[in-house]
This record gives sequence, structure tokens and C-alpha cells, in this order.
Amino acid sequence: MLKELQLSLLAILLLSCGFLYQLTLRSSCFFSCLPHYKSQQEPEALLGKGHSIVFLETSERTEPSPLVSCAVESAARVYPEQPVMFFMKGLGSSLQLPPNSTHPAFSLLSAIDNVFLFPLDMKRLFEDTPLFSWYTQINASAQRNWLHVSSDASRLAIIWKYGGVYMDTDIISIRPIPEENFLAAQDSRYSSNGVFGFLPRHAFLWECMENFVEHYNSHIWGNQGPDLMTRMLRLWCRLEDFQEVSDLRCLNLSFLHPQRFYPISYPEWRRYYEVWNTDPSFNDSYALHLWNYMNQEGRGVVRGSNTLVENLYRKHCPRTYRDLIQGPDGLVTGELGPGNK
Repeated sequence: MLKELQLSLLAILLLSCGFLYQLTLRSSCFFSCLPHYKSQQEPEALLGKGHSIVFLETSERTEPSPLVSCAVESAARVYPEQPVMFFMKGLGSSLQLPPNSTHPAFSLLSAIDNVFLFPLDMKRLFEDTPLFSWYTQINASAQRNWLHVSSDASRLAIIWKYGGVYMDTDIISIRPIPEENFLAAQDSRYSSNGVFGFLPRHAFLWECMENFVEHYNSHIWGNQGPDLMTRMLRLWCRLEDFQEVSDLRCLNLSFLHPQRFYPISYPEWRRYYEVWNTDPSFNDSYALHLWNYMNQEGRGVVRGSNTLVENLYRKHCPRTYRDLIQGPDGLVTGELGPGNK
């Protein structure tokens, strides 16, 4: 009897030692490491399927803000059978975060089955595109608006190479986009570059990259982004004003009505942070752009405020709302945080 008890205690001790050893190996990333099966995935293999939803972070930030988390989570919910790819420049190749760090949003997104987080290697991304020579010769530290310019370039290259849909990280998805090759109108006859989708190797994006290099000027805001998309679209299509809520077709390209992504225009962006008598249905929209660049006031989601944006979080990104806004004890954790600015 005593011998059996000693053997049982020894077995428990060995199991405990094994657990502690594994915990030690993972201590550099705590709960923020990717699950093992995800860490074995190569981005090219996932992107090669041609139906990915792509997000980018070109700063060194590794902890997504609540709005970024909501954007990614909502896309994962709307496109459950498609990989949602989030490329972050600040991520190292090991996909580990600094020791003793707490990254609840990173952990939240890592736990979603169809969300994949990868480092953003621009030099590798731009290979075999017109952007490679530009990138290898440019002095990034001397450029104005570099975070935006490098993001503009990266989104063109990745969708040209692999196809799929690119979205800005302040876009909340509400229903699937039924188009393969499309641009989104921000206004009549003016295209955004905050969301677009194409099949791989589409000629329109190749010509956009050529024009990007030929007319590069980082001093002009939007010159490599929405202005670029608009001037190229005008070369491809004869643009007309929209009639009611109908999209325009040109060759094998769709130019989607502003209601599809911009039902609240940028001069009215504060309406997302106001209380509405009745929340709008957004029946004509596929996703909602929250104009975070305009939000210099740092407005965020406040629990219990009943603002439009709070209700959007509750409905379209409930994990983000629960973990980053309510907190484990129902506390407000998303109010006017630096990540919302």
C-alpha cells in the first residue's frame, strides 16, 4: 500500500515537473503566443487560396486597440470559412511578444479559429512587383506620412500577389461582400483605398503599383492612396454619378456605391459616437468605416452609453466588447484609451 502511494506521488511529481517545464518554455509570450497549429501555418499557403481578408499594421504597435480588434473579429464572424490575415510590422518572426507583457487583444484575436497573425516583411512582399526598386532605394525616415504611404503600398502588393479583400483596421464588417473585383466609392466619382478586393494578379492593381512609383509624392496626403485609386479608375472607366443605391460596372470591375461602406460620411464621423433614437439598419451596407483618422479627440466605446458604436461592438464583435470594453468584472476598459486615438 505504501509503495503504491509512493508511485502515485512520483507520477504526480513528474507530471507537475513536465507542466512547469512547458510553462517555462512559453514564459516569453505568456498567454499571447499563437496556438501551435497556427504557428505552423505559412502565410503564403493561406493567402494562396485567394479568398483571404487582409488587415495591416505598419507601425511597431503589437497590441491592437479595441477598434482594431473589433474590425478583425467582425470580419472573422462574417467570413467564417475564409482566413482573416493580420500582418503586423512590430511582430518578430517568432510570433512572440516581449516578456512580462499583457496583450489581451492580441490573445483574443489569436484564439479565433480563422484569424492568423503574421509579421509584415515589406521587402519580401514587394519582390516581383514595381514597388521593389522604389522601396529598396527610398529613405523611409525622410518621408512624410510614411506609416500611411507604406500601408498604401503594402495593400496593393499583397492583394495583387494573392487576391482577396483588403480592409482598414477601422472597418466593422456586417455582411459578406458579394463582389470579387471591386473598389469602394467614398463619394460620387471618388474612390477610397480603405477597402477593395481583387482576384490574384489583376491588371488594375499592377498598373496602380506602376503609377504609385511614377507619381510618388509623400508630401501630398492621399496621393498614393485614394487619389491613386481614383486617377487609375478614371483611366479604366467612364465614371458617372450613382443612381439611387446601385453600383457601377466597368469591364470586369465594380465600383460600389458609397452606402456599401460609407453610409456615414467623414464630416459626420462623430455620429458613430452619439446616441440614436433608433439604430440604423445599414441594410445597404457590407461594412462600416468609422473614420478613425478623423478621431483626433480620442473618442472610444463607453460601456452603457448606448451610443451607436457601442451597439455595433455588442452585435458584431461581442468578444472584443466583453473582454476589452466591459472587462472581466464589468469595468470600463475601452474608454478614451490611447489605442482609440
